[in-house]
Amino acid sequence: MTRVAFQGVAGAYSEEAVRQYFGVGVETRACPTLDDIFPEVESGRADFAMLPVENAVAGAVTGAYELLLERDLRINAEVILRVRHMLLAAPGTQRSGVRRVRSHPQALAQCQRYLDRYGMQAEPAFDTAGSARDLAVAPEPDVAVIASGLAAEMYGLDILDRGIEDFRFNYTRFFVMGTDDPPRAQRTKTSIVFSTRHSPGALYKCIGEFSTRNINLTKIESRPRLNQPWRYTFYLDFEGHCQDLVSEAALMGLLRHASFVKLLGSYPAATTPVSEDLPTFGDPV
Repeated sequence: MTRVAFQGVAGAYSEEAVRQYFGVGVETRACPTLDDIFPEVESGRADFAMLPVENAVAGAVTGAYELLLERDLRINAEVILRVRHMLLAAPGTQRSGVRRVRSHPQALAQCQRYLDRYGMQAEPAFDTAGSARDLAVAPEPDVAVIASGLAAEMYGLDILDRGIEDFRFNYTRFFVMGTDDPPRAQRTKTSIVFSTRHSPGALYKCIGEFSTRNINLTKIESRPRLNQPWRYTFYLDFEGHCQDLVSEAALMGLLRHASFVKLLGSYPAATTPVSEDLPTFGDPV
């Protein structure tokens, strides 16, 4: 059975991503922090790790990119999960009786319009699924939580409302991390990280190696170098496999201009799932 490590409590959105990609028969291993998921794979206790890297609403996941730079696991695939926030409460609770709602601050912020409409007070907590677990253990009549449908199933909570997020395009992108490179696929992406020399036009020359070869870039993001203040590394995704002739030429050109280059992996590209026919709070009717 495939074993996959993820960050969070059982029922977390990362575990939903694991099930979406690997199926329900997978064995999941919950880890307290993102840092903890890499040793699970490196030690052989897990076959893969599910790493969240960015959210379409909130942006990059803090710490994920630094781990990609520091550790040596390879990207085996990308997963795009449609995040649907649910309002959960102890069995028998009515929505009209809910006064306080607990969840991770990011989840609360993504459902702010819903909370304002019903006059519910947001109470930040450490984790979405952890909030659901804690409420199941110690129910409070006026308290609900924002978490996944999977968390409701695991902890026996009622779903009072579905799809309460403010924006329909609430997607989170994950990387499946492993020790080996995946087989080549028909549609492939490649991710790299590099740093430039401190000179005029350095970044322009690096990016130009892809532009002149008509290679489509799908993402570029700068992150501060933790050991060098006011210096930056750049994370870049492009369409194609690193072993394609045109990609090899671009990477060789990049090496001539950059001070550092690390290949994170070439992997099957995911397709953003089509939204379900389930309205999101705030959608026009």
